[in-house]
Amino acid sequence: MAAPFLKKLALAFSAGALGGLANSLLLWALGIGGVTAALGVAIAPELTPAWLYPRLVWGGLWGGLLLAPLLSAAPWKRGLLLGLAPASVQLFIVFPYKAEKGVAGLALGEMTPVVVLFVNLAWGVVAAIAYRAFLNK
Repeated sequence: MAAPFLKKLALAFSAGALGGLANSLLLWALGIGGVTAALGVAIAPELTPAWLYPRLVWGGLWGGLLLAPLLSAAPWKRGLLLGLAPASVQLFIVFPYKAEKGVAGLALGEMTPVVVLFVNLAWGVVAAIAYRAFLNK
């Protein structure tokens, strides 16, 4: 009986980690391409294993949200909704309390919330699409 749940849990983690990879590559590309700088946002990470690894793990852990029975409609709609959770944590917990960058990371630039929301919505969409694809195999 536990096997189907464990399979879904593993698929959700894998889909979330894939979403974490998409999120990370998107944020890195925005930084290297000068988009974040043009927006006045001081986020331009280097693509290193030390930066990428925790983002994949956290993406996988956030993938647990894919198990919630909400919005069973199109995966992209579900992904957009789910992407709000990690974005909210980043903006209202990590930036102000862990990174000391102010509420919503505004110390990094006024457009920081937009960038964070954008890359986390990308995580959600990629994770939800991947999860649906993994389930259908």
